[in-house]
Amino acid sequence: MKNSNNVVWHHATVTRSRREQLNRHKGAILWFTGLSGAGKSTIAHAVEEQLHRLGCHTFVLDGDNVRHGLCGDLGFSPKDRTENIRRIGEMVKLFVETGIIVLTAFISPVRIDRERVRSLVGVDDFIEIYCRCPLGVCEDRDVKGLYQQAKSGKIKEFTGISSPYEAPEKPELVLDTNVCSLDECAGKVMVLLSQRGIIGK
Repeated sequence: MKNSNNVVWHHATVTRSRREQLNRHKGAILWFTGLSGAGKSTIAHAVEEQLHRLGCHTFVLDGDNVRHGLCGDLGFSPKDRTENIRRIGEMVKLFVETGIIVLTAFISPVRIDRERVRSLVGVDDFIEIYCRCPLGVCEDRDVKGLYQQAKSGKIKEFTGISSPYEAPEKPELVLDTNVCSLDECAGKVMVLLSQRGIIGK
């Protein structure tokens, strides 16, 4: 990627640590990954609801929502998928500097793309949460009929059908969303945040 010329990073007087003190919790990135229909967005919003009730400052970034604006010019080729995640990585890096907890719900099928984001934002801030779910269950949950369209050839390069998904090798948390309830999954995320000192016990 080519860098812009004649630009200098401007350092703010209000630092991340000062923002975190004001927020009364640490900033972090919860990166939910998994197949379409695995429960990423549903769990992310359930966790955000619990965090909000505790007074935490949060924001959920959803794959479809981001593609309406920031990444609206991208398709689903391998190159565009990588660029999609790169842009999101740069965005969440800025979000975490505000001292908030940002929750992302992207398929992000390529392992190296996710690892680039981890390297960009720092290992302490990046919490990879793998929403593991059998393909058949994801297909049964598919209210939009995307899997069927992919199987019939109407949607090209669809993850899990005509495009591969590379599961995380060492995620911070694995949620088996086909056997655990929504409350159980959200609860496990909250426990992890408490254990890591991001929120109070």
